[in-house]
Amino acid sequence: MLKCREFAGAADRMLEGDMRLRERLAMRLHWLHCHICRRYLRQLRQLLRSVPFMHGPASDEEVAQVMQHLHRQEKSL
Repeated sequence: MLKCREFAGAADRMLEGDMRLRERLAMRLHWLHCHICRRYLRQLRQLLRSVPFMHGPASDEEVAQVMQHLHRQEKSL
């Protein structure tokens, strides 16, 4: 079974549908058992959906803040 860190590292590929069947099954199995990773995946989906609606391009500072937040989330898993 996958660890949370592995799940978080591959979550974007899962959402893009860029995974082999075996990987998808492992991700889903972990997702079914881990409420933290379900929340992480839900947040990642929301973030990806909101990006097209952002007002203008993000500044370097805004990008850095989002990346820091995602890295903190990943480390807490």
